[in-house]
Amino acid sequence: MQAITGPVSRPTFIFGLTHMDVFSAEIAQSVALTIELASVTTVILLVIGVPLAWWLARSKTLLSEAVTTMIALPLVLPPTALGFCLLVLLGPNGPGGVLASLWGERTLAFTFAGIVIGSVLSALPLVVQPIRNAFVAIGDHQMETTGRVSSLYALITIRGPLARLEFVKAAVVGFSHTIGTFGVVMMIGGNIPGRTKVLSAYVVDYVQASRWREASVLAGGMVMFAFAAIFTLSLIDRHCARRGTEPS
Repeated sequence: MQAITGPVSRPTFIFGLTHMDVFSAEIAQSVALTIELASVTTVILLVIGVPLAWWLARSKTLLSEAVTTMIALPLVLPPTALGFCLLVLLGPNGPGGVLASLWGERTLAFTFAGIVIGSVLSALPLVVQPIRNAFVAIGDHQMETTGRVSSLYALITIRGPLARLEFVKAAVVGFSHTIGTFGVVMMIGGNIPGRTKVLSAYVVDYVQASRWREASVLAGGMVMFAFAAIFTLSLIDRHCARRGTEPS
């Protein structure tokens, strides 16, 4: 048997990448961090967003309109501008620094808690507005047979179940948006590997380093995830239309 004297080529995968080119320990850590961030953010979005949407759907005051406008600001504000504002507020000289001092920290900036706050505020309009619209569309006629009930009881037992598919859709949107977030997290988190550096930041790093193959794999994975998320939303809409459960 003839001996192999030349260098042994390593196995290649997508776009000619080796296993270690993309799926390094650092990338795996960032994937875990990104999923954790998206999961925590989604839970907080639903806990805050559902009652907030319920109140906005019922209230006709000027205050509710002002709150609606504030919630919608991240839709038009550049993510870096929103991130800078949060950086000032959560820094050592802002209210966030005072709050962080309660458990012995100097600042909420450049921490996991800080990027959670940024992610929640960034995705809040994407969660609140659809749920609010669902509550408005349901209207009050569903409660006519229940007599006088408290707002909390009505939310939990009547309108909540009727809008449950909107909750699912909002959760999918909030989770997906957080997976792809970059600007806000970069500003408030500082891209600290293992602590605040999410997966989308590595795409930028790879492009800046002219590592196009690695960037292609990460970006391609995000495209497939985004497609799956949007496809899921389409299936939910079709399910609503088929069963006639979509509020109208």
